[in-house]
Amino acid sequence: MFGVVAEPDGARGSEEGSAGLAGEASRRRRPGSSPCFDAPVETVGYAILYVKDLAASIAFYRDVIGLPFKFQDSGYAEFATGGTKFGLYERSRLPGLIGRQATEGGPAGEVLFLVEGVDAEAERLRRAGVEILSGPVDRPWGHRTLHVLDPNGFVVELAQEIPRVRPHGG
Repeated sequence: MFGVVAEPDGARGSEEGSAGLAGEASRRRRPGSSPCFDAPVETVGYAILYVKDLAASIAFYRDVIGLPFKFQDSGYAEFATGGTKFGLYERSRLPGLIGRQATEGGPAGEVLFLVEGVDAEAERLRRAGVEILSGPVDRPWGHRTLHVLDPNGFVVELAQEIPRVRPHGG
């Protein structure tokens, strides 16, 4: 039973029918938990991108973005990032992992790395011959951002935290 804390028999109220049971389940759910889990998910452990060319992707994230490389094994590579781990996995090995091939298309999302100075990163990337999609530009949500593409077409954002701009009257 997902999202519901079990109660002893007879502890249920007098509500009848499925609508009553659904309302009862949401009232019994732990504060902050989702409808699917009894406990809230509070931490993102890993962000893993499925890549066509593992070697080229390792080189991009290690040599261009500047992430410290940790290890590579069995089609998987990981970088020594603090907090959430960042990894790469060969798309050709997906049937063994998830039972099917990945679908084509994109970009399907982005990975964001916080940096100290986006402008300095933009200059460094330009000198390295990396095409900059956008930025540096200040965003109202409190980031100064720069966007590039990795060798697989994933959008990579480098963001510097800045004061958040609040709209007038809000």
